[in-house]
Amino acid sequence: MTSMLEFISRRSPIVCTGGCVATNQPLATQIGLDILKNGGNAADAAVAVAAALNVTEPCSTGIGGDCFCLFYEAETKKVYGLNGSGRCPTALSLELLKQEGFDEDNPLPPTHAHNVTVPGAAAAWVDTVSLFGSKKMSLREILQPAIDLAESGFPVSEVSAFQWNDTAHKLQSNNNKFGADLLINGQAPQHGQLFRNPSLANTFKSLSQHGKKGFYEGRIAQAIIHVVQSNGGLLDQNDLSTHVSEEVQPICTTYKGIKVWEIPPNSQGITALMALNMLESFSVKEMGHNSADYVHTVTEALKLSITDCHWYCADSVVVPVPTQELLSKAYATKQVKHIDIKRASQSNTHGYPFEMGSDTVYFTVVDVHGNACSFINSNYMNFGTGLVPEGCGFTLQNRGNNFSLSPGHPNCLAPGKRPFHTIIPAMATKADTEDLLCSFGVMGGFMQPQGHVQVLLNMVEFGMNPQQALDAPRLYVEYMKEDQKWHLYLEDGFPGNIAEDLKARGHLVHWPITDHERNIFGRGQIITKGDWWRSCEIGSNVWWAGSDPRGDGCALGYCSVNN
Repeated sequence: MTSMLEFISRRSPIVCTGGCVATNQPLATQIGLDILKNGGNAADAAVAVAAALNVTEPCSTGIGGDCFCLFYEAETKKVYGLNGSGRCPTALSLELLKQEGFDEDNPLPPTHAHNVTVPGAAAAWVDTVSLFGSKKMSLREILQPAIDLAESGFPVSEVSAFQWNDTAHKLQSNNNKFGADLLINGQAPQHGQLFRNPSLANTFKSLSQHGKKGFYEGRIAQAIIHVVQSNGGLLDQNDLSTHVSEEVQPICTTYKGIKVWEIPPNSQGITALMALNMLESFSVKEMGHNSADYVHTVTEALKLSITDCHWYCADSVVVPVPTQELLSKAYATKQVKHIDIKRASQSNTHGYPFEMGSDTVYFTVVDVHGNACSFINSNYMNFGTGLVPEGCGFTLQNRGNNFSLSPGHPNCLAPGKRPFHTIIPAMATKADTEDLLCSFGVMGGFMQPQGHVQVLLNMVEFGMNPQQALDAPRLYVEYMKEDQKWHLYLEDGFPGNIAEDLKARGHLVHWPITDHERNIFGRGQIITKGDWWRSCEIGSNVWWAGSDPRGDGCALGYCSVNN
């Protein structure tokens, strides 16, 4: 299997008037579209897509992980949020980890079973349908396409095949008795090879027949508990059976007449909003797209917002998070004073508490009624822990790796607490009318808020259509524990003189990033209502959609009879 990932084609944005789906996998996109055509709404189709992606891209996502959802209700013009993240086992504590030899200086290995938090996706899928669904389709009807796909098999896509092979060692471990369920003759499937997962199909059947109890109690729950505890973890039946999703009030800020929506902490969506607040003070458009001034200014704003987020973002049910203060325009004005347009900053007041993971799926769906669902689902690092419960066909996430092991940190590990979460869906509405402008997101660890900022600015400031906004080369900034410095990564497509200019300003620049290493820049999807990015007005009822060329996916739509 070749390791090269060449960008040799172009895509036009999808335009349609009925429903529209944009995902990271064409088969999943088609399944979402079929649900819409059969009478389901955006929420119904989103859950069908989430299940389908578990089948086709199990390295990145699945029912053994977590998810978040934003839902725009066209009739009321309201944005709703659902937090589908799981919690730390109640028997796990900093004190116990210390007894086992783990602390801030000697953290848990990323794949340790202690990093398995309660899988929240199953409950959130059920709740998304019950809270926001059309009520015209049963959960069995919504999950049936994914069940069929898992039983009959599907040909594995190119990027998925590369990722599968890249971390197949987790499934091949001697400690992972049932990892072979996600392999073919002990190896990762190749590009175009048919793969079947009947065990996952049975898991979906159990969820569709028995609801949440079909996952959090009974055979599946016991299989989860057994594989975790046999590998040194402490997750138990009480942790699973008491798990609930949480309806949340999305947080937002305004950027030049546009209201941008994110999930509140424990999600890192606040990072994008803080950065946008700061960037509103600059003449971004006049700098020129991806110019040295633009990249420098965006990077410096992101550094400040990332630093705050890595300290303050935590489970707001357990610890107070000053969300209102952090999102105030007054705070942004204060922060802007720390940005030197001529020189890169290397300060990071709060440090960097955890290791990065970047394996997730983001997708978005809109329906003929104007409802929209922005949805994200993740195992965290490829295949998460890699642990496969017997007869279940999915891996368990390692989201607990995002806890800090420092006792004084707001995001420190504690029994029953949810960890800092990287995954974030987003939306934008018109600030004065609350009309939907777009449902969008960019997956990929700490790239996600950085991607949100960049693709939104591509549309708002530079008039790009959704596909162009995703196609454009991206930057990524990361603070490294090893040298305690900020590193700036520039994707292939930035000219060399831009990289040199940024180096002269003090940035530690890595350029050009090519091939499969582009995965650090994430993969996104966007659906907009009308062509407001051209005129700042909603010009029509046409949906415009794009899908990221860095992934395997596509956007598809259909036209309604009465446009």
